[in-house]
Amino acid sequence: MVAIDLSGRTAIVTGAGQGLGAAMARRLYEAGANVVVNYFEDGANRSRAEQTVAALGERAAALPADVRDPEAVRGLFDAAAARFGGVDIVVSNAGIIRDRTIKKMALEEWQAVLDTNLTGTFLVCREAASRLADGGRIVTVSSISAFLGFFGQTNYAASKAGVIGLTRSLSRELARRRITVNAVAPGVVLTEMGLGIPEEVRAQMLQSVPLGRFAEPEEIAGVVLFLVSDLAAYVTGQVIQVNGGWIG
Repeated sequence: MVAIDLSGRTAIVTGAGQGLGAAMARRLYEAGANVVVNYFEDGANRSRAEQTVAALGERAAALPADVRDPEAVRGLFDAAAARFGGVDIVVSNAGIIRDRTIKKMALEEWQAVLDTNLTGTFLVCREAASRLADGGRIVTVSSISAFLGFFGQTNYAASKAGVIGLTRSLSRELARRRITVNAVAPGVVLTEMGLGIPEEVRAQMLQSVPLGRFAEPEEIAGVVLFLVSDLAAYVTGQVIQVNGGWIG
């Protein structure tokens, strides 16, 4: 058995107060990393992030930052470095949905999703590029929607397709420093967001999944754990689809 040991490394996971981000934070913590659980500051998010950190332990810290704000992102990295001495791993996970058909979609709904999902990823990755030591790891979070373009998700699909392009380009820019940059593209995951899909729509989607079920958050987190580990030192610029065989 090959164990993944991230002892002595520090990871920032954005949007990690709940759901998929919280599962990623747990997996990295269990592998020995110091983990910064980032959250967008409001009452509910702060409470969830603090609960996540309390369930982990002293090597975890809950730190707020709006990923749409470059100064806030810079402050997040500063606070992480002050707490743990540096940053080695960055998982850009923060994201939102504002589903609506394009005929009914307001410009504000389009912009909100692009600002958080794509510009937020850009700002986090830009800061990571200047902060990570050689040999660091960056993982972004895309979606099966970037490939299939689900009904009512022109904003979300466009943002997640943009994340893929960003990831591939950045992997080339940072390759000379042995910093790997990869994306995971989950299908439907049984988080609060995934369970928010209407039941009849989920049932229809499930018919397209060969494994016959949707993903648990920990299963996506396991792929992220691999990508940030030494086992994936020669994996960069890739989009790892984790969707039960829905698409290849």
